[in-house]
Amino acid sequence: MAKIINSQEFDNTIESGVVVVDFFATWCGPCKMLSPVIDELSRELENVNFVKVDIDQSMDLAQKFKIVSVPTLKVFKNGEEVDTLMGFMPKEVLKSKVEAHI
Repeated sequence: MAKIINSQEFDNTIESGVVVVDFFATWCGPCKMLSPVIDELSRELENVNFVKVDIDQSMDLAQKFKIVSVPTLKVFKNGEEVDTLMGFMPKEVLKSKVEAHI
């Protein structure tokens, strides 16, 4: 299951390896649909770290990364943002997009 992180944990979390950050909100329907997909992929892709950021709890991160709609996934590689994926997507589509950065 993807860990929910806050602003203080963010920089340390993304600094090494491939990290997928799911920017979500508890009230967001598509976010709830995407959550089990993220959990499955976190088990399948062991060399990728999946984490979540609640935009209502970490508004500073939402503003920093210009999150205008949720769910928005940002892929980081060694601290650098390498991809942005918006909205719900099927598991296989998301998996192939993430694997492109491994």
